[in-house]
Amino acid sequence: MNTTWTTRPETAEDAAAIRAINLAAFPTADEADLVDALRADADAWIDGLSLVSRAPDGTLAGHALLTRCHIDGRPALALAPCAVPPAHQRQGAGTAAIRAALAAARAHGESLVVVLGHPEYYPRFGFVPASRFGIRAPFEVPDEALMALALDASVPVPSGVIRYAGAFGL
Repeated sequence: MNTTWTTRPETAEDAAAIRAINLAAFPTADEADLVDALRADADAWIDGLSLVSRAPDGTLAGHALLTRCHIDGRPALALAPCAVPPAHQRQGAGTAAIRAALAAARAHGESLVVVLGHPEYYPRFGFVPASRFGIRAPFEVPDEALMALALDASVPVPSGVIRYAGAFGL
């Protein structure tokens, strides 16, 4: 199936559909609850950095969220969660939402994104092991699963431990 996905920032009317996407994509409500908690956290939420992908019929089929985190006291972004319901997986909906989110982050003047995820998936967007920058998670994680992407090569990448938004519960 060759679907053309359009993307846009989420609107207030999208909250229920985004929750449904996360509930369908994950085995528990944890990620859906996390999105709701991050949306309510003024220190973490950045307008315009929650992106959805839409099928030609207008159905929302993918979601990628970037929120504020810090590394060594310097601002960065955490990409989490990213979700696509099973019916739309492996068709580009997630890729479209992530690419749109990263483009929006660049347009907002952000310089660094970290993600904890599948090491076979995220390198397609330019992510590399975060350890290359001296970036560490505040918990044990396989080196290849924690990745970082420098969005602006003119800005030095900080090293240190990631401090996620409080909604992550870390």
